[in-house]
Amino acid sequence: MPLLTIENLPGAPVEVPAGATLLAAIQAAGHDWMHACGAKGRCTTCRLQVRTGLENLSSPTDAELRYRAAGRLLPHERLTCQARLPTGEVAGRVPDATKLPHVRYSNDAQ
Repeated sequence: MPLLTIENLPGAPVEVPAGATLLAAIQAAGHDWMHACGAKGRCTTCRLQVRTGLENLSSPTDAELRYRAAGRLLPHERLTCQARLPTGEVAGRVPDATKLPHVRYSNDAQ
C-alpha cells in the first residue's frame, strides 16, 4: 500500500488506501489536520509541503491549479483533500501556517 510520511508529526507512516485522498488517510490514521472548507478544495488550509515523491501523487486538480496561479499554493505543495497517492511513497511536512495549536509537532529543521 502507498505510504505517506509526515516528517513533523509523530507516528508511523500513513497507509493511503486506493482511491483515498491524503486527507482521508491522515484522518483515518488518527491525526487531526487543518481543513477549513470541509475538504472541498475551496481553501488552502489542508496543504502539505511535499519534500519527496511529488511525482507519485495524482495530477493537480483544477482547484490546486487555480491556487497555484493565484500564488496561494507553491509548486511543491499539494492540497491533502485533493491529492491521491496511487503508488509509491511521499514525504512531507505540515507548513507552519497551518499547524493546529493543540497538536505537538517536532521541531526538526525544515
